[in-house]
Amino acid sequence: MTSQMRACSTARTLELVGAKWTLLVVRELLLGNHRFDEIARYTGASRDILTTRLRRLEAEGFVTRVQYEKRPPRFEYHLTDLGHALGPIITTMSEFGDRHLAGESGAATRFEHACGEEYHAVAACRACGKVVRRGEVTRLDSPPRRGAIAIDDSTRTSVPTPYAHR
Repeated sequence: MTSQMRACSTARTLELVGAKWTLLVVRELLLGNHRFDEIARYTGASRDILTTRLRRLEAEGFVTRVQYEKRPPRFEYHLTDLGHALGPIITTMSEFGDRHLAGESGAATRFEHACGEEYHAVAACRACGKVVRRGEVTRLDSPPRRGAIAIDDSTRTSVPTPYAHR
């Protein structure tokens, strides 16, 4: 039996940032830790793994290196706009972990929104701003490409959102 892999933006994203250490590096950069030793300390990544991840993130445009010392040459790492776009993913993963995996110890890190209330990640509709609830999202297939089979409206399916909301 042959599998028919779906063209998927989730899979494409995971190809670039799906490794554990990569997302932990992004988390640390989002938290303001920009130096190699800080990132290594808070992620627990070995120096060789961290070096590999930072180089890949830089090559893919998620991170830029900024020299802060000439002798010996030392660099800080900063997220680009593309790297900052991963922020909601990290926040949502953290929210999931806090809600479902933290146990009695509770959230490891808590955040406050500019409004003064504790921040919790939620998925919301960009158009209307309403929080998305399970069963409210419908898959719309992209237009057929050359050589692709046209799909009619009878193939629309309800996609359960993975987010549980308060």
